[in-house]
Amino acid sequence: MTSAAPESRIPEAVHRRRWAILGVLMLSLLIVVLDNSILNVAIKTISTPAPTGLGATQSELEWAINAYTLVFAGLLFSAGLLGDRLGRKKVLLGGLVVFGLGSALAAGSGSPAELIAFRAVMGLGAAFVMPATLAVLMNVFDREEQPKAIGVWAGGVGLAIAVGPITGGVLLDHFWWGSVFLVNVPIVVLALGLMLWLVPDSRDPNPGRIDPVGVLLSVVGLVLLVYGIIRGGQLADFTDVTVLGTIAAGLAVLAAFVVVEKRSDHPSIDMSFFRNKVFSAAIGVIGLVFFALMGVTFFSVFYTQTVRGYSPLQTGLLMLPLALAQLVFAPRARLVVDRFGNSAVCTAGMLLIAGMLAAFAVLDADTPIWVLEVVFFLMGVGMAHVMTPLSVVIMQALPREKAGSASALSNTFRQVGGALGIAVLGSVLSTAYRSGIEGELPPGAPHAAAESIEATLGFAARLGDRGAALVGPAHDAFLHAMHVTALCGAAVAVLGAVAMAVFLPGRPKGAQPDEKEAELVTQDR
Repeated sequence: MTSAAPESRIPEAVHRRRWAILGVLMLSLLIVVLDNSILNVAIKTISTPAPTGLGATQSELEWAINAYTLVFAGLLFSAGLLGDRLGRKKVLLGGLVVFGLGSALAAGSGSPAELIAFRAVMGLGAAFVMPATLAVLMNVFDREEQPKAIGVWAGGVGLAIAVGPITGGVLLDHFWWGSVFLVNVPIVVLALGLMLWLVPDSRDPNPGRIDPVGVLLSVVGLVLLVYGIIRGGQLADFTDVTVLGTIAAGLAVLAAFVVVEKRSDHPSIDMSFFRNKVFSAAIGVIGLVFFALMGVTFFSVFYTQTVRGYSPLQTGLLMLPLALAQLVFAPRARLVVDRFGNSAVCTAGMLLIAGMLAAFAVLDADTPIWVLEVVFFLMGVGMAHVMTPLSVVIMQALPREKAGSASALSNTFRQVGGALGIAVLGSVLSTAYRSGIEGELPPGAPHAAAESIEATLGFAARLGDRGAALVGPAHDAFLHAMHVTALCGAAVAVLGAVAMAVFLPGRPKGAQPDEKEAELVTQDR
């Protein structure tokens, strides 16, 4: 049995069960990630009219996803500070309870508006779960074991991404759409029991003060910005006065947030962290990865289910290579970094992601399905070799006592990047689709019929036999919109690759792993 290092501040009893604790933390993480990956498979079903679904429009689907991510992102940092102050275990338990309650309510939603509201409640609970898991991890593992533990933790994200779509597909094949949320409840109950038994509590001896003004400004700014982007896609007109005004108001509020944070003596986000170019680049690229991933996942479900005709379960199985690649390669990414350095590994990973996003631009209605499987697998490989090294950089950049803050900052950028990805790429998809289908619709067709492929097919079904002629053009318009959106996502990933190549340091000659890590997180060039 391996004993704690002599200089370790971790109690021996905690050190002995550290891997069991990591397992419980990954179970808690599982439900947070599982929820979004399950929803990705279910969005087509939810867009179907009652009684099968809720008849949600594309913009309502985007809000069902973003209500969760925006509340999650807006409260993450304050949740991390509360964990530092009150105790990470207490915050974890409370967050799980709120998340479970929100899941049960979402399962019983009677309208898209109710679903959006209850998804926001789930985001509130998840905001207290995610940063606490990494903060506890940093407090039960010694520094030399932290990269390995974070790699396993990141692999757990891949596992959740794998389990989510398949679980969602099985549930949707046998139960109603709300079952994809109700399934979270038993997982929450199991996680609560194991956490009470195994996980130690920890806190920051010198915690920061909560910043309510900063929290309010960040949430309001993000909501206005995302609303304006989604509304622009819905109208297919980004020059509309209300669209431009809302986006400008969101940017103005976010600018005010930055000013307030710089002047505050207890900011939600310490802006001095961003003076380190390595740290800033790592945080920014995490946002870009999730920007591209969430946007692509959003449209790929409609490609596989609506255009290709696969069931929700089959769609979940088709996404398995993406998740398995992360599960296999994420824990091993640290070994590649030791050999080649962070800059080379992360740059190559981002270029691979960009290439696979661009590959979506060549997919059509009869492309062999194995091509999509290869694309998903290689995208997962790229993500594994970006997310794991960057997570280590960010988590080791701050002292152990500030682990909650470091975790919250990392996950804030993940969630903001994902929310903006869904909003921006979803709006690109909607705008490109409308431009391709409007000429095919009969005179007098409602404006909403051109918002998405599901809306067009729903309108065609109401026309009866006359609507059959719209199915082919709807598929063609969607494929064109998907190609345009995929290329936009690829361009974003290329920007991330450039940032990695420019700002992340290479592998120092002759440096030991600990020395390399220390230089990585302190170098500011």
